Amino acid sequence: MCGLCGALGGEDHWSTHIEDPEQAHSERRRARAYRITLINRVLKPHRVVIEDFQAASFVLATATGKREIVQELGGVWHQAEQLSGRMIDPLDTAFLHSLG
Repeated sequence: MCGLCGALGGEDHWSTHIEDPEQAHSERRRARAYRITLINRVLKPHRVVIEDFQAASFVLATATGKREIVQELGGVWHQAEQLSGRMIDPLDTAFLHSLG
């Protein structure tokens, strides 16, 4: 996907829904940053990282320099598996035990 399409895409994943419409923009950005931090903990052993892209989509990158834009959180795992060449299970018991 080109960068423009990623920038124009909306964030319509169920995990990004905020109940209170009065919440400030900064609260949404803080929640988004927290989700990215958690996802990076899962992706780290696979040498893949996720970054925010203009608060509209995400960029996945590998240690070798491959990069892909993902519009919503629902597509992150599939694309991360494609980039790493390995299956990624955020609910893997080995990973969950490593969180202590």
